[in-house]
Amino acid sequence: MRRLRRGGIALNVRRSWSARSALVLAGITVVCAPVLGHHSFASYYLEADTIEVEGDVVEFQYRNPHSWIQILGQEPFGKPKTYAAEWASTSRLEQDGITKVTLRAGDSVRIWASPNRDPNDNRIRLKRIERRSDGWHWGQNGRERR
Repeated sequence: MRRLRRGGIALNVRRSWSARSALVLAGITVVCAPVLGHHSFASYYLEADTIEVEGDVVEFQYRNPHSWIQILGQEPFGKPKTYAAEWASTSRLEQDGITKVTLRAGDSVRIWASPNRDPNDNRIRLKRIERRSDGWHWGQNGRERR
């Protein structure tokens, strides 16, 4: 134990390895938490595979951390199915000239996406999108657009 004197008040300070260790661990946790919070697309989607879906935009959710496009398309055997396509963050989309009004409900689109690892899950990851009415498109590298 060490005695310190500050402003006329005596303080007892005990150096403890466990207290230092806890402080270091807390610091590491604070620094690493944002890194651990972000997921890899590969843990949810089959990145090497690509499916093609044609349909109409039901909803475009322009938000962070990822934007979403709800598309009413068809399953391979013709049954209607709503797909939820996960896209990029709003800041990334803005860099590519995409705003919250770029896509509207009712737009006829064709998308290419990575399917979900769970075949019963309707979420997919958007790789490329094309709007039929005017030929606008956004590509896998994010820079292909007209």
